[in-house]
Amino acid sequence: MGTHMRHLAAIVLGNLLVAFAVTAFIVPHGLVLGGSTGISLVVTHFVPLQLSLAVLIVNGLLFVVGSFFLGRTFAASTIVSTVAYPLAMAVLEMLPIAELAQDHVLAAICGGAFMGAGAGVIALIAHKYLHLNVSALLWGIDAFVIACQFPLSSSEQILLGILALSLLSIVMNKVMVMGRLQVQLLIFSPEYEKIRELILTEQDAGATMLPIEQGYTHADSKAVLCVIPRRKLWPMREMINSVDPHAFWVISEVSEVRERELTRRVA
Repeated sequence: MGTHMRHLAAIVLGNLLVAFAVTAFIVPHGLVLGGSTGISLVVTHFVPLQLSLAVLIVNGLLFVVGSFFLGRTFAASTIVSTVAYPLAMAVLEMLPIAELAQDHVLAAICGGAFMGAGAGVIALIAHKYLHLNVSALLWGIDAFVIACQFPLSSSEQILLGILALSLLSIVMNKVMVMGRLQVQLLIFSPEYEKIRELILTEQDAGATMLPIEQGYTHADSKAVLCVIPRRKLWPMREMINSVDPHAFWVISEVSEVRERELTRRVA
């Protein structure tokens, strides 16, 4: 499957998850919501329209406005979601899923989690093509849309809706960094040259040598800095211990690494 087809499938899956969360958990319990769905909920309160149709109309209007201000790249990356989300919602509205959760709090938790997973997948693709801070953008829009629903909702529906949106943001951010989490190692050892060589050869990872000064002796030395996938942490640990069991090293998580392709020169 080509890259574009994988992106298309991911967007469709993301919209399906969001539509499921809204149809099964959010709407049946009357929770407030942001985005185009929140706008549509306000519209359907005054106009007798099916929610999926209202979402399609609102999405269409937002698509036109966004295309005008953000150009062709925005249009190309959002056209699928503009149609797929209300279409998935229209299909799900015909299924008996409105009674999956009887408790309002459980509905808010499930709704936020499913929406976050779906929105995270969509946001990954949107960030790739539009380079937008999707999370901050969504919070800004959602705050205004939710405020418009205050007169139409009870205090409990408002608070649970905010809970669902908070979970949405948390899960979405987790999904966006899923698969890209790596660990950074900063290794201090007198055997830094041997460790550097083994990292480059046995671990097939990059290494950067940092000049340091030892705090107690003031002796000049070097530390080894490298970033590896989490799955390589155990073999890296074994390798370092085999070279220097007394090595001092620090492990920290990094959520994203930008790198250029390196070509090793052969003498």
